[in-house]
Amino acid sequence: MIKKLCILIAVLFAFATSASAQTSKIEEQKRVIANLEKSIAQEEKQLAKLKKSKASAEQQIVALTRQIEQRNKLISETTRQIKQLTAEVEASERRLKQLGGQLNSLEESVAEIVRAAYRNYRYHNHLTFLFSAKSFTELTRRIAMLRVATQYRQQQISQVSATRSDVQAERELLTKRRAELSETKRRLNKQRTKLLANVQEAKRSVSKMSSKQQALLRSKMAHEEKLDSAIKQLRKLIKGNKAGASFSDKTTALNIPVVGGKVKRYKGNMAEIVGPEGAAVTSIYEGKVVDIKRNKVTNKYDIFIAHGEYITSYANLSAVNVLKNAIVKKGERIGTIGSAVNISTMEMEYKIVFGIYAPSPDVKLSAANCFKK
Repeated sequence: MIKKLCILIAVLFAFATSASAQTSKIEEQKRVIANLEKSIAQEEKQLAKLKKSKASAEQQIVALTRQIEQRNKLISETTRQIKQLTAEVEASERRLKQLGGQLNSLEESVAEIVRAAYRNYRYHNHLTFLFSAKSFTELTRRIAMLRVATQYRQQQISQVSATRSDVQAERELLTKRRAELSETKRRLNKQRTKLLANVQEAKRSVSKMSSKQQALLRSKMAHEEKLDSAIKQLRKLIKGNKAGASFSDKTTALNIPVVGGKVKRYKGNMAEIVGPEGAAVTSIYEGKVVDIKRNKVTNKYDIFIAHGEYITSYANLSAVNVLKNAIVKKGERIGTIGSAVNISTMEMEYKIVFGIYAPSPDVKLSAANCFKK
């Protein structure tokens, strides 16, 4: 019986540890969502000011695009929280069921103890047990045995009380998680409705612009146009770089730097590569991370890697997995694909902009020739 009690205590401790870890994850996810909601609220105020001041359609579209991307990110994080809460509700239901079974087992055990104690009291079994000892030593041993039995009974009764408290706490947690899950689903639906309204508003604004204005807007918002100035500075810094020095303009048939990705379009030495949400971005060749920049407008990252005196750039990353000056291997993860809004459709997509540059600005490389066909 003592062994059984120890097992039950160990199981209850494991439940508590698991529940605590899951609660920590949920609370962390809540903080992420709260920060996104705060950011979106600020952008909504800025957009309202733009409309009130009758700002240009271009300014409003840029603001709407930023809000659409943030709202999509919030929906993604909220969906992740729903998965966590659903898993916690299911786990809590399992814990409650097992705790209920353990409580029934403990209560039956305690009931039997009470019945046995009553029988012993009624028939003076304890006194008979003690007085039948044949020596003082045996009497002492029997007294010790009775004390151990008494302690065990007390432990059983205490454990019943503790388990009842655990059952009540688990019921309260389950009720709380179910309420959180319901509220989170409600907020998710609300955000989806607002997102649809943002998209429709942006589409209307774009449709009012001329083809020339739309082209100019896309050009202004195309992040890859800003990479050339950074490359000019980096060429001066990587003279004599040995990491990945075997790379040349003859190096071809490399893997696309987005796991599960595909090239959407080529533009000279650049390629726009789309992929699934959360896809890993990898270095196409061994080299040295010579710079990591963060775009102040999109809040995304650009990574520049030197392969000898050649440079590859990876723009629009949502997260970075390497440090500046790190030596990376071919195929090593350097970051995570970032989100972006397609100006033509106002739909969210995940993409990076890859660029390849020769040591001399006079030598033009084609991104279309880099990857495996």
